[in-house]
Amino acid sequence: MATRTVNQGFIEFHRRLTPTPGESAAAQSHRASIKTCLESNFGMTNFFRTGSFGNGTSISGYSDVDYFAVIPTNNLKENSTTTLRQIRDALATRFPNTGVRVSCPAVVVPFGTDAKESTEVTPADYIKNNEDGYSIYDIPDCSNEWMRSSPSTHNAYVREVDGDLGGKVKPLIRFIKAWKYYRDVPISSFYFELRVTEYAEDQSWISYAADVKGVLSHLNDIDLRRMQDPKGISGYISPCSTEAKLADAKSKLSTALTRAQNACDAEDEGNTKTAFEWWDMLYNYNFPSYYY
Repeated sequence: MATRTVNQGFIEFHRRLTPTPGESAAAQSHRASIKTCLESNFGMTNFFRTGSFGNGTSISGYSDVDYFAVIPTNNLKENSTTTLRQIRDALATRFPNTGVRVSCPAVVVPFGTDAKESTEVTPADYIKNNEDGYSIYDIPDCSNEWMRSSPSTHNAYVREVDGDLGGKVKPLIRFIKAWKYYRDVPISSFYFELRVTEYAEDQSWISYAADVKGVLSHLNDIDLRRMQDPKGISGYISPCSTEAKLADAKSKLSTALTRAQNACDAEDEGNTKTAFEWWDMLYNYNFPSYYY
């Protein structure tokens, strides 16, 4: 019976985490209907994919599909919560049996029971292009106001750091997001995207096992504090939406860091099988097996 190294385990894990072409195509299957609804009700001028699928860091079976719906300013309300409710009502009329709901800053259209079958639509008001030519928008801030956002700016930031480190940063983001989904950790994916990229900027190279532990250790050391957008677009970014969720996240982070440390210690001591067992525990028994 053949065995894997820990690095081979992470490479296989990344293969499993990456959505298949069929899954990615299925995620877009309702795009045309949503687009038509928003065009007819709000005069939408642009509709483009953002989030994990848009940035190449989505998780198979878990990541939903995110879109920005660019709507003319005069068709938006000063109160962003009112705009979200209006979009919810319009989409609920078009898709009456799906359970359309507001989940700020977006409206969620769940076409099935799994996250991968859901589409999130964020209303966006185009403001300007920045000095790099990337578009900046206002989106709901979840406190009735509007806040700045620029998906293309943040995607370029992740892409640049990923390129500098041999294409290993996006897989590292996936590994951290996999912990989020497999262990139900209530930290936003956007926070993870930026925190992991920020961490990676200070590294000269990436080793998956060591740097999964490194990211978890970094998050623990900073006590999951909110972060200032490194690109200066979105202001401060919070990891969790409530204090209760933050407390839960900190507890799960502490547990994960202990398991990652144990896994790395076991590997350093030559106990590869034990290392696999600790990684498997960290990922709620979804990590590849030592034997294959």
